[in-house]
Amino acid sequence: MADQGRMGRGLVLAAAIAVGLVGAGLIGAGPAAAQIPAQPEAGSFRMGIEPWLGYGLWHVAAAKGLFRAQGLTDVEIVNFTQDKDINAALVSGRLDGANVATHTALVLAAAGLRIRIVALLDVSMTADAIIAGPGIAHVSDLKGKAVAYEPGSTSQILLSYALSQNGMTLADITSMPMPALDSAAAVTTLQVPAGVSYEPYLSLARIVDPTVRLLYTAAEDPGLISDVFVVREEVLASRPGQVAALLRVWQAAHDDYEKDRIGGRAIIAKAVGAAPEQLSAAFDGVIFSSLADNRRELTGAFTEHVIADVKKAARAAGVLHGDVDAAGLIDPRFVAATR
Repeated sequence: MADQGRMGRGLVLAAAIAVGLVGAGLIGAGPAAAQIPAQPEAGSFRMGIEPWLGYGLWHVAAAKGLFRAQGLTDVEIVNFTQDKDINAALVSGRLDGANVATHTALVLAAAGLRIRIVALLDVSMTADAIIAGPGIAHVSDLKGKAVAYEPGSTSQILLSYALSQNGMTLADITSMPMPALDSAAAVTTLQVPAGVSYEPYLSLARIVDPTVRLLYTAAEDPGLISDVFVVREEVLASRPGQVAALLRVWQAAHDDYEKDRIGGRAIIAKAVGAAPEQLSAAFDGVIFSSLADNRRELTGAFTEHVIADVKKAARAAGVLHGDVDAAGLIDPRFVAATR
């Protein structure tokens, strides 16, 4: 994947400033689940996405014609390559919704953007990790060492959390800011002893240099690194049928993937710029969430404590500024309407 990973996950100053251009006041609650139309409204839907495996079911949906099957004839999947770009596009209204990390949704909302989380897409287990070269056997060995990671991203969240579990903070390392692809490459070329990245970069790095090892993964705290589908509140109010239809598309793609994992993984691997055989371990490190999972999680564990844990970690990492009602950001009406 050509420098296009999960990079839209940090909030940059430009995006925060742009919030002021969007207007003030919250959109109303919109229709209840029972009132959400069974068919999507006419018109286009612009969805922001990045080449991260956890968003892969959208690529399956596009390849298999599943959007049209749900009555969505004009869904534009817009790809982004920089952290600032997907956030700024969402803030400015150039996107109707986007696939982002859970902590990014919190950061955007805290900055004033009127969005809601309508679905939990995936949970990363071993697909986000700190990798290390020779001489680094434990997280504690990172003290005083240079570590490459993308500031403001899931990588910073994971690194900060791992350090905190070992009695350290980011101040105890030498931070080397760079995109996730470069972070992984920097470890393989011995520019840094350790770096934080995600799939497919992790697998590719270990293919390039088999001595590179996973030092710490997101599986240490399941849900800490997770992804959600967020939609602007005015879109939820004006086009609720589209949103519900998109979630049905996600479920249809999930069903298709479960029936044909080889075919589904081939589609996703192509979309993120890698060969399927390079990513077998990568796919195993990501859990896609079905709508049944969502109905359980959005009224259960994810809402009750996981998102609060993410908020705490984001604040500790220095990524989240200001306050946000984490649980209140979740809108379960749309997954409820897909029964």
